Amino acid sequence: MEHVEQVRQSLRPEVWERVGRRLLEKMISEFMYEEIIRPERVAERGEGVFSYRLPLGDGVGYAFDARRRLFDTYRVVPGSVVRTARGSAAPATDPLRFLLDIREAAGLNPETAAHLLNEYSRTLLADAHIAARKEGRTLDPEEVGYAELEGEMEGHPWITFNKGRIGFGYDDYLLHAPEMRRPTRLPWLAVSRERSRFSAVSGLDHEALMREELGEEALRELRGRLDEPEAYHLLPVHPWQWKNVVVPLFAGELASGAIVPLGEGPDLYLPQQSIRTFFNVSSPEKLTVKLPLSILNTLVWRGLPGERTEVAPRVTEWVRNIRDGDPFLREECRLILPGEVAGLNYDHPYHADLPGTPYQHLEMLGAIWRESVFRHTEPGERPITLAALLHVDGAGRPFFSSLVERSGLGAEEWLSRFFGAVLPPLLHYLYRYGTVFSPHGENTILVLDEGFIPSRLAMKDFVDDVNVSEHPIEELGSMPEDLRPVLLREPPEGLCQFIWSGLFICHLRYLAEIAEDHHGIPERRFWGLAREEILRYQDRFPELEERFRLFDLLAPSFTRLCLNRNRLFDYGYADDGERPHASEFGRVTNALHEAGAAAGR
Repeated sequence: MEHVEQVRQSLRPEVWERVGRRLLEKMISEFMYEEIIRPERVAERGEGVFSYRLPLGDGVGYAFDARRRLFDTYRVVPGSVVRTARGSAAPATDPLRFLLDIREAAGLNPETAAHLLNEYSRTLLADAHIAARKEGRTLDPEEVGYAELEGEMEGHPWITFNKGRIGFGYDDYLLHAPEMRRPTRLPWLAVSRERSRFSAVSGLDHEALMREELGEEALRELRGRLDEPEAYHLLPVHPWQWKNVVVPLFAGELASGAIVPLGEGPDLYLPQQSIRTFFNVSSPEKLTVKLPLSILNTLVWRGLPGERTEVAPRVTEWVRNIRDGDPFLREECRLILPGEVAGLNYDHPYHADLPGTPYQHLEMLGAIWRESVFRHTEPGERPITLAALLHVDGAGRPFFSSLVERSGLGAEEWLSRFFGAVLPPLLHYLYRYGTVFSPHGENTILVLDEGFIPSRLAMKDFVDDVNVSEHPIEELGSMPEDLRPVLLREPPEGLCQFIWSGLFICHLRYLAEIAEDHHGIPERRFWGLAREEILRYQDRFPELEERFRLFDLLAPSFTRLCLNRNRLFDYGYADDGERPHASEFGRVTNALHEAGAAAGR
C-alpha cells in the first residue's frame, strides 16, 4: 500500500472538517451569486450582515449569516452555517451532504450530481493536502520565487470544484499537482514530420528551437536514437499523457515508427497553476512549455486544440505588433507580452477523420512554447502571479498585506498603483483596438519594482484567450487574414465581460474583501479606485469617446456569467464536440457604476 504516511498527515479529522467547512461556505456564497439557490433573508445583523434561511423539504434546511457585497455577491460569515434535519440543528461542515440536500430544489439531475460528488471529493482531497502543508507556515515575498509562488496557489477562487482533476489517481496527484511542487524532467518524442505540423514566429525554426531548449549535447544524444533524425520533429510530452494517452491511444503510431520515444530531457520543470504548463527551473529564462493533459479540470479537458496550437505564433506576432507600434503601450505602460513563439501539433490518425468527435480527442498531442517572463523583466523587478494577491498563508496573513508592508506604502496607495499598472494597457487594447485578453489570476502577471510596488503588467495565453470585436473597428484591419477564422469575435458587452467577469468578478472582488477586512478600505472605495483609473484613461484619450460608449465598462449593469451553473446545469459532464462557454443568467449591478454614483462622477 503506497503513500500511507502522506494520507495520514493530510487527512486528519480536524483538517478535513476545516476544509469541508470552507468549501461549504464557498459553495453557498457562489451559488447565491449565480442564483442556483435563493435563501430567504430573515434578519439583519448589522454592518451589512443578514441572516438567511434555506428550507429544502423533509425537515432539512440550512441557516447562516452572510454579508451582501457589491456586484450582487455574497460572503458567508465563517462558522455560521447550521444544518437542520429531523428537528435537530448542528454546525454544518459537509459540502457533499449540502449538494445532496439541494439537488432536488435546484433541479440537478442524478447523473451530474454523481459526477459532482466525485469532483468535489477530489477537490477536498487537494484542499486537505494544501491545508496540512500550510499549517503555521508564513509566506515571505522576499524568499519565494515566481515559480515556487505558483505552487502556493489554491485553485480558482470562483469555481467551487476547482481541483477535480478527473483522470488523475492519487499517485498522479502527488507527482503532478502544482501544489506538490515536485520538479520533473519531461519525456521527449520524435514525431513524423509528415504527420505533425510545426509553426514559429519569424526567425525561429524547429532546429533553432531544439538547440535552445535541449542544448547541443542532449539534442545530439536524443537524435542519436533515431535512424533518420531528419524525418522527425522533436516534441516534449507530459509524463502522465505519455502513460495514459500516447501509449494506449497512439499505439499504432508507435508500432509504425511515426512516433518514437526518446527518453527524458535534461532540464527540470515545475507545473504552473494551469497544471499543463511547465516552468523551466533549471534555466528560468528558457521557454515555458504548455502540453496537452487529457484530464477534466474546472470546466474543460486540458488538451491543446490543434488549429490554435499551430496559429499561436501568428497571434503572438500580431498582438505584439500592436504594442510595438503604439507608444502608450510600448513606452508608458511598458507592457510585457511573453510570446507563444512556437507550436507543434500531432492529430490522432482516426479521431481527426471522425466528424463531430468530442473535442478532447482532437487535443491529445502537441506543445506550445511560450517565453519566460524573465526574458523581459529588468534587474530588481519581481514578477508574481496575480492570483497571489488572494493568497492567505498558514499564519492567516494575506500575501497582499505582506507586499503592502514591504512597499512602505499605505494599502490604498498600493492599490492605486496596482490599478495604474494593470488597467491602462487592458483598456487601451479594448478601446483603441477592439481586442481583449483574459486577465484572470492565472493569465495575469503583476510586475513589482524592487520596492514591492506595482510597476507594470505582463499578459500571457494569447491564442486561447485573445478575443476581438464583432463590431467593426478600424484598427482591426491590421489583423492577418489567417487569424480571422481563429480568433473568436464578441459583441461589445462580450468584450467588456473579459474585464468585468474575468478580472473584477473572478479575481478583484476577493481582493476587495481582503483590503476591507485586513486594511479597513471600504469596498466602495476599492471600486472607486478602479473607476478613477478608468476615468483617468478616458481623460487621456478623449478622441476615443465613441469607443467609451460602445465598450461601456461603467454601465449600470451587465449580464451575469456563471461558472458553477455552467457545470451543474448547462453542460454537466457531456462529452461535447466543442469547448463549453460560460453560462449566462440574469443581470449584475456594476460596482463601478455604484462607486461613481456615490462619488458624484
